[in-house]
Amino acid sequence: MEELDMQVERIELFIEQGDMLSLEGYLNELNISDVEELIDELPEHGPLFLETLSIKRAINVFRILDFPTQERIIKKLSAPKVRELINEMPPDDRTSFLSELKGDAVKRIIILLSPEERKEALSLLGYPEDSVGRLMTPDYITVKSHWSIPRVLDHIRRYGKASETIDVLYVIDSEGKLIDDIRIKDVLLAEPENLVENLIDNRLIKLYADDPQEEAVTIFRMNNRVALPVVDNQDIMLGIVTIDDILWVANEEYTEDMQRFGGTEALDEPYMDVSIFQLVTKRAGWLVVLFVGQLFTASVIEHYETQLTVALLALVPLIMSSGGNSGSQASTLIIQAMALGEVTLADWWRVMKREILSGLALGIILGILGFIRIGAWQAFTASYGDSWELLAGAVSLSLVCIVLWGSLIGSMLPFILRRLGADPASSSAPFVSTLVDVSGLFIYFTFISLILKDVIQ
Repeated sequence: MEELDMQVERIELFIEQGDMLSLEGYLNELNISDVEELIDELPEHGPLFLETLSIKRAINVFRILDFPTQERIIKKLSAPKVRELINEMPPDDRTSFLSELKGDAVKRIIILLSPEERKEALSLLGYPEDSVGRLMTPDYITVKSHWSIPRVLDHIRRYGKASETIDVLYVIDSEGKLIDDIRIKDVLLAEPENLVENLIDNRLIKLYADDPQEEAVTIFRMNNRVALPVVDNQDIMLGIVTIDDILWVANEEYTEDMQRFGGTEALDEPYMDVSIFQLVTKRAGWLVVLFVGQLFTASVIEHYETQLTVALLALVPLIMSSGGNSGSQASTLIIQAMALGEVTLADWWRVMKREILSGLALGIILGILGFIRIGAWQAFTASYGDSWELLAGAVSLSLVCIVLWGSLIGSMLPFILRRLGADPASSSAPFVSTLVDVSGLFIYFTFISLILKDVIQ
């Protein structure tokens, strides 16, 4: 923090003195992450920083900024700088930026692109919003299977600078169909007289342009790759997706899931940049849904109010929290397993069997603890009367059934949502808890009515 304060002081001194040459030299010596922090600290000077930096460093800084900051800066940059920045930006980063812009703003940026870059940008923007096609870049190196190693190396020297990465080379046929990929390491270690076809191992992993980005994250995670090729339905190679883009997607997915776990819609911008109105709008919907759910809880209590004693009512929070907690646990575990690719829709029956067994075991544990609690309280206070064993039995059986039911609801709801095409993260902890609360109370009062019917008449 002290280092950042010193950087801010030096920057402010350069600007105050009008010493743009020293400012340029100082900014170009910093890491791009340091420049990004300076833009956060001195937002009014963000456009000046990008105007001052060399174009390559300006692009590297711009691409790691959050979208609201990008949008604010791009509006204040000079037209020549915007034109240079947009044209030189990697296609995948440019597509990501353009996809966030609205209407006329996109048109104004597209006009600044060269004809070739404009065609490329419009092509990438033609893919669905959350598809792999939006992430891919057309900057990669392809080779032919009959090429010799010297020819491959000569090809890399000629076109490597324009490529997003040269760690992996892609082997295509005369029609542009992807055959395989080979590592640059294998090329460098191969004998000069060797051919590309001898380096092919036929262990190709590829993505399709229309694949969901979330699926691409899983494939990257499972295969430990720095880049993967993207093809169409005829296996024609279209581009590549690199690990840096996947990390951004994974971070966005994680952020959205965490917000949905808390019972709110995902925020499109950083929390501090969201207006109060937007914040209320994002949270109000789920709160209304949860409130309506709790109205059913109140209705169940009102329906049984003639049978409620103070002792029975005091145990309601114990019952409700146990079912809600078990449901929330199960929901969180399954959603996480789905996100990691450990569980698919086809595994629903296996998951159900596991949750029946685990839910039953957990319910028995809590049921025993509930019986002990009531017995201990009765021994000290005698507040449950002569029928305390019946009450303890009713509570214990209720806990077994409620915890089991909560585990089933929490584990199956993500599968149902995924089958319906919704985000499983929407089965958030508050939502599951509210759903289990209503049914849990009904189970509790049913056991009370059956077991204690002669006592509470």
